[in-house]
Amino acid sequence: MRALPATVLAACGLIATACGGAAGGTSTGAAPGSATAGQAVQQPQAASSSAAAPGAAAETGTTPAAAKAAAAPLSGKVVVIDPGHNGANYRNPKAVNRKVNVLTQWKPCDTTGTSTDSGYSEAAFTWDVSTRLAKILKSRGAQVKLTRSDNNGVGPCITERAAIGNKAKADAAISVHADGSGPADRGFHVIMPKKINGPVDPVVDDSRELGLAVRAAFRKGTGLPYSTYIGSKALSFRDDLGGLNLSTVPKIFIECGNMRNAAEAAKFRDPAFRQRIALALANGMQHYLQA
Repeated sequence: MRALPATVLAACGLIATACGGAAGGTSTGAAPGSATAGQAVQQPQAASSSAAAPGAAAETGTTPAAAKAAAAPLSGKVVVIDPGHNGANYRNPKAVNRKVNVLTQWKPCDTTGTSTDSGYSEAAFTWDVSTRLAKILKSRGAQVKLTRSDNNGVGPCITERAAIGNKAKADAAISVHADGSGPADRGFHVIMPKKINGPVDPVVDDSRELGLAVRAAFRKGTGLPYSTYIGSKALSFRDDLGGLNLSTVPKIFIECGNMRNAAEAAKFRDPAFRQRIALALANGMQHYLQA
């Protein structure tokens, strides 16, 4: 496995609480723009700004172009983030249960997702993590597009989610999820596409490289174990997911852990830990994009 680039490791070093510090509390009220999230995203920007300050290039011997590249390592890259499910899917079962063609089978347009035993929904979790992830990637220069604009709507269908990444010509796309398995099951896993004699075939290998980079960064950044109940060493290859089958850009799914496991559920409810998840995903995607 290749080592993370220096730019990624530097960002991690600047955000100790998000990279390896203990996550405290179980508050659910902190929004993505809260002090916790803002500090974790803004600190790298502050460091980058000082590096690019007037006279800094001359002092360090770097050129303005090099300083700019260091400040925005993902400049020119397009990333699509797909927050799984949607907060109001349960209100419109007719819409989400409508069958769509994912090439290998027909599947529901979308689902409601799972939740913790205390009622914290997967849709809320994925939306929060995804908006935090988007903020970090934007701070590193990437152009970021999300497949939904809030957590109060229905859908879009899995076919539309794939189309959004394709239309954006994304350099990388990620669908953020959390699982709902048995309470003794724990750990995260990354889902990657298989060849199906379809549109995803040309990007299967690139998707695998993206998955490996994200797996390494996620394990390092969150401390969560590989899944104990699915996949091999946190890797799962599937041909039944429309979001992968229909993708023409490198794309993976991440199941961040098991929401029905009490210990992982407690972590997911903690805003500081959700920030750690977002930072780990950003580091993994940057490693892939800069390879």
